Amino acid sequence: MYRTLIAMLAGLALSACGLAETAATGVGAASSAAEQAKQGQQTEQRMQQQVEAAKQVAADKLNAADDGGGGASTSP
Repeated sequence: MYRTLIAMLAGLALSACGLAETAATGVGAASSAAEQAKQGQQTEQRMQQQVEAAKQVAADKLNAADDGGGGASTSP
């Protein structure tokens, strides 16, 4: 009976180590996923800013073209 108890305790200790390692791996993976999500949001914000800046540049060029006339039209 004493040997059985020792074997069970040894098995429990070894399985607990594996369980702790698995839990630590899971926490690390969750932390990594959270960091990737944060970086993704930052990238999305930068892209939106660049799109807005490009729209503004296009609108400015269009307004400049409309205002300047460019001398392309001639009067009879």
